Amino acid sequence: MKKSYRYLLPVFLLLSACSSTKKVADSNAASITNNGKVWASIWQQRAAEYKALCFQAYNIAKLRVDEGVKNPGNKPLAIVTDIDETLLDNSPYDAKRALHNQDYTDATWKEWTDKAVADTVPGAPEFFKYAASKGITIFYITNRNENERASTLKNLQLYGLPNADDEHLQLKTTTSSKEARRLNVLKTHNILLLCGDNLPDFDMLYDNHPSEESRVAVTQKLEKEFGSRYIVIPNPSYGDFEGALFQFNYKLNNAQKDSIIKAKVKTDR
Repeated sequence: MKKSYRYLLPVFLLLSACSSTKKVADSNAASITNNGKVWASIWQQRAAEYKALCFQAYNIAKLRVDEGVKNPGNKPLAIVTDIDETLLDNSPYDAKRALHNQDYTDATWKEWTDKAVADTVPGAPEFFKYAASKGITIFYITNRNENERASTLKNLQLYGLPNADDEHLQLKTTTSSKEARRLNVLKTHNILLLCGDNLPDFDMLYDNHPSEESRVAVTQKLEKEFGSRYIVIPNPSYGDFEGALFQFNYKLNNAQKDSIIKAKVKTDR
């Protein structure tokens, strides 16, 4: 009996090694989370429906400009816009990370923005140039970091966007909230429109990481602002909707995220 155990030992070791290898492979396997980001990116890049939604948003914005310039008020008019996924399309970055089953990092993001080659969101350049032709000043309020200033301006200037200069570009400082920066614009201008892809781009009620339920409640409260003063551009890849889904726990791995998605998604039972 002892002799037979001796021959079985290599078999046990081999099976153990195979099991360990499988665990490593599973940990590197594509997840629901990253598969979803790939699908979101290709929709953003290829779907005519995405382009149609962007055109729809900016067509409505143009109508609001035509209405707004008739009664500008006591100060010059301004439009405040976010940059990423509102004006510039970063889907190549998101797709590359997702295809390699890798998460966002500040370092890889800066490598991407340093290239200053992001394409524009459909309808965006035409709209902002039209608004500028009506005497409206464009302010770019973004949560890109200060060390991305030069490359951000270079990317905006690549498309001849109006007011693409240091004076009108407000980057992230000590907080991701954009409220203080919006108030800074209000010191000298009346804000006619706010354009963005993430709800904190519009109102401070979305600051401080509200729950999914709170975000829905605030959105219902502000219902009349959407399409009137708030112009929303679709972004299925990332944003506070994702943070709220995972309760803003940035330490979750993809397996944990996948588990939450499976628990929350509605299916045909």
